[in-house]
Amino acid sequence: MFLQGYVPGPAAHTTEGEHRALKNEVEYVVAGDRHNWKYVWVSEHHGLAEYSHTSSSEVFLGHCAALTDRIHLGSGIFGLSPRANHPVRNAERVTMLDHLSDGRFEFGTGRGAGSHEVGTFNIHDTSSTREEWDEVIRELPRMWELKDYTYQGTHFSLDNPHNILPKPYGVGHPPIWVACGSPQTFGKAGSLGIGALGFNFSPIHQMKPQIEAYKQGIADCTDPIGQFVNDNVMITNAVICMEDGDKAREVMTRAASGYLYSLVCLYHDTFPVPEGAIVWPEAPFHLTRDMVDLAIEHGGVLCGTPDEVNEQLSSYADVGVDQLVFGLPNNLEHDEALECIELFGDKVIPNWDPDPVHRTTRMRETAQPKFGPFQNPPPEIETIFTRGEA
Repeated sequence: MFLQGYVPGPAAHTTEGEHRALKNEVEYVVAGDRHNWKYVWVSEHHGLAEYSHTSSSEVFLGHCAALTDRIHLGSGIFGLSPRANHPVRNAERVTMLDHLSDGRFEFGTGRGAGSHEVGTFNIHDTSSTREEWDEVIRELPRMWELKDYTYQGTHFSLDNPHNILPKPYGVGHPPIWVACGSPQTFGKAGSLGIGALGFNFSPIHQMKPQIEAYKQGIADCTDPIGQFVNDNVMITNAVICMEDGDKAREVMTRAASGYLYSLVCLYHDTFPVPEGAIVWPEAPFHLTRDMVDLAIEHGGVLCGTPDEVNEQLSSYADVGVDQLVFGLPNNLEHDEALECIELFGDKVIPNWDPDPVHRTTRMRETAQPKFGPFQNPPPEIETIFTRGEA
């Protein structure tokens, strides 16, 4: 599932409304953990009112780690611009979450949602964050291995040797992912040996070119950024799974169902907005019942009873996606969202994902060190123990 602190309407402008929405999303994670969901991705956005109020996702994820046992917890995403997050701080919070979650953290990265968001950190040229990402992403695995890390780069430096702590938990490091949009970006992710996070609003079948570009990139990857190849494409979609199929379809026709998309078009101004798309403050577009049925038929949404959703999923199998992710709560009330999580988890997921082990867990088990513990001869280190003191 995908969560972002979505607080639409007047509730977004009261502390009680924000509080209730964030606590509700914690409940969704706990419910997912108990009902077979394997992954939750939590966004990190800054200054995007109503659209996303989760600005400190590492705090949210750390809280969820203490309340769950099995579900993997992903950053969707940590921004890598040194002007917003110093690379050392990113390396530290990744490994801290790795420890606190007992190895369940998934490291999703990206450049930021758009000009308004990165402007929070006085960044006014969104294209400049691309070079920063390219530089930083290659240094983080070095920080996780080396005990005398130094670096002199274009966008950040660390002059004197430092041991960046804590080191990752157990074998390897958390799986690395990057947010992708175009086929070129998907292909780049594959060539780097990292997972692709396809935060898209397209029907699943329209994502096939992106997935194919990614898989070709993975096939051509000879030097992955990290200690192992994370061969994974994640694609977002929508699901409304309820005991009453008619009610599930009614949810899709609610008046505010298009509000989230109008905010996407407002804030994500680095993505091309489709012709005719509704952009806030235009009145949101909402679906008729006939449109809902058409969206189901064309892979734009999974909607209906568990039996119906199981049948609808069969057409997704040939697209090549490794992980399906669903935004919640969508246009659902809190109790409806919990019903959807429980029903989909209990009556749909086991039919499609019978393996109890996470795909990324199996890949992490193949990790091999790349840089060694020291880039220079290690110094003689005295401690209270080498001095013979108790």
